[in-house]
Amino acid sequence: MRTPVWVRALGLCALVLGAGAARAQESIKIGWLSSLTGPLSSAAIAENQGVQFAVDEINRAGGINGRKLELLTRDTAGEPTKAVNLAQQLLFSDKVQFIIGPVNSGESLATVPIVARAGIPNIVIGSIDELIDARKYPLAFRAINTNTQWISGGNAYALDVLKRRKVAVIGDTSGYGTSSAKTAAALLEQAGVKPVYSVLIDPNKTDLTDEMTKARAAGADVVMPWTAATGLMARILNTRGDMGWDVPVVGHPAVMALPIKGLLNKPDYWQNAFAAGYQSTTYVDGKLPPRTQALIDTVKPALGGKIDFTFWWVALGYDTVKIIEHAVKKAGSTEPQKIKAVLEGTKDFPGVYATYTWSPENHNGFPDRNIVANIANTFRDGCYDAAPR
Repeated sequence: MRTPVWVRALGLCALVLGAGAARAQESIKIGWLSSLTGPLSSAAIAENQGVQFAVDEINRAGGINGRKLELLTRDTAGEPTKAVNLAQQLLFSDKVQFIIGPVNSGESLATVPIVARAGIPNIVIGSIDELIDARKYPLAFRAINTNTQWISGGNAYALDVLKRRKVAVIGDTSGYGTSSAKTAAALLEQAGVKPVYSVLIDPNKTDLTDEMTKARAAGADVVMPWTAATGLMARILNTRGDMGWDVPVVGHPAVMALPIKGLLNKPDYWQNAFAAGYQSTTYVDGKLPPRTQALIDTVKPALGGKIDFTFWWVALGYDTVKIIEHAVKKAGSTEPQKIKAVLEGTKDFPGVYATYTWSPENHNGFPDRNIVANIANTFRDGCYDAAPR
């Protein structure tokens, strides 16, 4: 007996509805390339707290448009070759719909082109300027500030506030350190200041007496280190202190990273040190911006009531996932070109770490005004006091 048309139609509708429901329940896979071990791990460990917290928060609320987030975390150990292999695994075996990271610029230089060729949206948290190019990497959108923004902020404080002109620039031999030292010197020269001393140091080198002695002999009246390696940064401060040289140190946010505290020969060695920081994690008259304070209040109990890592990394990690949530909700899809269109049309998206704006021409979302100078040894709940002006 032939099945009536209306029965077949109902069956077809059930199949369609069932398929739609199944698609609605499919998880959204996010690949998270994070250097959780290795010499550059301090930022990644804190960022991971923010990423995990945002994923859990969204999933507790039912996911994005009914779809739960599935976070696939891969530890790159700070090694570009390992980062490439893990990125390929996430893209081609795990079939992720988004990539966050890698954390470090040296790794990102290797992975961003691969993610771009795969046609997958990449939330970039490496700061080297070359990582973002709307034409070469049309699906790469930066959440962190650029390296130029950091360095410009540090230079402005050293030159305009401290009134220093004899600058010693120190970088490390990583891809990030090499590029940063070059950029720092170029920006100083644009401001009419030629560094009196420049050097690149292996981040694992233990004795910096030779380099710091040469900087002092060159007449440096400010030392400007651009390295994300907290161990190296601590050795710069220790060598300066052991030499009895009270020259100000102004540079990368790693100058004020909390792990430095335990690496110092004397607590006083952290005096007269300043770093490029963020409006979002800076105390002004003893208060933080409301969005930052709200996240701290929410996260702190889960951390045992104590925040013992730099909070802007937590805020940045949290924001990367919230950016994905924003894009998927507005696009109603994870289709890459729809995500691209949403992000390129996003203006003043209110994150915790920053308020983001992207455009078709500019995939850098972080505004210049969010960079400020901080006092290095004023850590409190992961945040810092504003440097004197």
